[in-house]
Amino acid sequence: MSDKTGIVITGASGRMGQMLIKTVLESDKAKLVGCVERAGHDWVGQDIGVAMGGAAVGVTVTDDALEAFSKAQAVIDFTAPAATIAFSKLAAQARVTHVIGTTGMTENEIAQLEPAARHAVIVRAGNMSLGVNLLVQLTKKVAAALDEDFDIEVIEAHHHHKVDAPSGTALMLGEAAAEGRGVKLADVRDSGRDGITGARKRGDIGFTAIRGGDIVGEHDVLFAAAGERIVLRHMATDRAIFARGAVKAALWGQGQKPGEYDMIDVLGL
Repeated sequence: MSDKTGIVITGASGRMGQMLIKTVLESDKAKLVGCVERAGHDWVGQDIGVAMGGAAVGVTVTDDALEAFSKAQAVIDFTAPAATIAFSKLAAQARVTHVIGTTGMTENEIAQLEPAARHAVIVRAGNMSLGVNLLVQLTKKVAAALDEDFDIEVIEAHHHHKVDAPSGTALMLGEAAAEGRGVKLADVRDSGRDGITGARKRGDIGFTAIRGGDIVGEHDVLFAAAGERIVLRHMATDRAIFARGAVKAALWGQGQKPGEYDMIDVLGL
C-alpha cells in the first residue's frame, strides 16, 4: 500500500488543472487518485493521461466529485467561486484537505466556506508561490514603516484570458498594506479609475490591472512620495510555481486540525 498522499484535481481540463495533474504525477510524495470535470464535459469517462494527449495513467475523469473525494486525502481546487463552495461541502463530508486557489471570491462567498472548515482543513490563498507570500510579508512591513505621505498602488498584469480583476494576489497585497497601516482595505480601496476622478485621496490603496498576451503573473507594490519611490516586485514566468505550492499545501494539511489556513501557515512565515 502506498504511503503517498492521494490527491484529486478539480477543473481537470483547465490550464491550472492540467498543470496540477502533471505536478502530482511527478511528485514523490503525492499520487493522483482522481480528476473531476463538470457533467457533460468531453473528458468525463476518459483516462486523464489520454485526455491530455499522452499515455494512460490509470485515472478516469469523473463528474462525481464526492466519489472521487472519498478515495483521497486532499483535493486541489482552482475553479470558480460557486464550484469551490460546492466542493467545500463535499470535501468536508469526505474529511479531506481542501486546497483552494480559486480567485475572484467575494467576502460573502468566502464566508460560505466557514461551515466546511469546522469539519475539514481548508487552505485558501490568492497565490500559492513562496515568492509572492514573502512579498505579502514585506508589503505589510514596509506599509507599517511608512506614513500616508507615501501613496500605495498595487499594479498587476496577467494573460488576456483572466476573468477577474484585481487579481487575488493583488488583493492579498492590498490587504497586507492595509494591515500594515492599521486600516481596513474596504475603507481605503481605490480601483477602477476612469474619467474625471479628482485628486487621489490621501491614505487610499490603489489598484491597477493589466491584461494582455500570455503573462503568467506580475505584481508590483508601489510606495510613492514626493521625490522618491519604493517598488516591491514579483514576476512569475512559469505556472508550475503555483502548482508546486498547492501540492505542498495539500501535503501540509495532513494531520492538521479542521480550520481555515493560508500559505503563510503552510510556509511557516
